[in-house]
Amino acid sequence: MHTKDWQQGWWQAARRVDSPNFAPRAADEKISLVVLHNISLPPFEYGNGAVEALFTNRIDAAAHPFFSILTELRVSSHFLITRKGGAVQFVSCDHMAYHAGISSFRGREKCNAFSIGIELEGCDFEPFTDAQYQCLSKLLKAIAAAYPVEAVSGHQHIAPGRKSDPGHFFDWARVYGCGMEVAVGGS
Repeated sequence: MHTKDWQQGWWQAARRVDSPNFAPRAADEKISLVVLHNISLPPFEYGNGAVEALFTNRIDAAAHPFFSILTELRVSSHFLITRKGGAVQFVSCDHMAYHAGISSFRGREKCNAFSIGIELEGCDFEPFTDAQYQCLSKLLKAIAAAYPVEAVSGHQHIAPGRKSDPGHFFDWARVYGCGMEVAVGGS
């Protein structure tokens, strides 16, 4: 992908922070899904750099008791949208980020292989900000224009019973009209 908005899978509107936690996509793999998540580290705390530290393998176990269970994780997402509406990109969309884990979409297992992951800074228990929805809309439209994505879904929909994000406070109506189907039914 090489356009004005994209350079080798990197969205030019996002701040780039490279994560080592990715793998090449299969050469013939079609990116057909966007998966929405939420994240706060520690839970219910925002804007402290901990998510970036987690996705770049720099989480400090001594910084908070919760972090001790995260130090061995090697996870990432393609994007993080902060509470203030800023976008950070960790992995090129041309590569596979480690965001979905055990998952299935429409009968197809291992969603990491064919999806783009977007983390929203937040949790299951409070609403997301208007700035986040504005950034998410812009990002989804840019993805839809650049990649053959068919649907956007939640982590809760591709890993039911295992994951609950982006959660019941996420306003799915705000992502309609972004150039892809909103798939919030069963996997």
